[in-house]
Amino acid sequence: IAGIIGVLATCTNQSASQEQEEEQTVNSDEYYLEQGAEIAAASFKALSWRLMAAMKKGGVPEAVQYCNIAGLPLIDSLSEAHQVNIRRTSMKIRQPKDAPTPAEKKALDQYHAKFAAGEVLKPLVETNSAGDVAFYAPILLREACLKGHGKLGETLKEEDYDLIKGLYPKDEAIGYAPGDLRGIWSITFVKVTPSER
Repeated sequence: IAGIIGVLATCTNQSASQEQEEEQTVNSDEYYLEQGAEIAAASFKALSWRLMAAMKKGGVPEAVQYCNIAGLPLIDSLSEAHQVNIRRTSMKIRQPKDAPTPAEKKALDQYHAKFAAGEVLKPLVETNSAGDVAFYAPILLREACLKGHGKLGETLKEEDYDLIKGLYPKDEAIGYAPGDLRGIWSITFVKVTPSER
């Protein structure tokens, strides 16, 4: 009888421990989904506000120059401010620095498959082998972005694309229509303990 009670107690403890771990994982996912969404929104706001100001000032040439000179430094400063690594990547990149990592490529594949199937695209979180958490969220193309990423000869002028190619010789990031899946936000949280949050 004592042996049976011992086995039951062990099973009960293991079950409770497993439930606790699952609950912590859910809470952790919710935390990173919330934090990632806030950082992505703040980053988008900072980038788009400056980009629209450049567009108003001098059209596509001014906006492209802004992106080329200030885009990455702004993302770097936002990464430092939030103590994360912020990236934007895509299957069709504008510059080599934005090429997806293997993990980002996997996330992009998932998003493109869901987009093709007409499914709703939602943010997701994943933990890598080092314990770092990656937040991914889709970037859908807005109408205002067509002047730099649209279809050549239609929403993207030839002369504007000549300028883009001059700054980004390996550019692939054109041919989009409004609402297309442009790429993803990729935000990596370096592993921290709960007390450091």
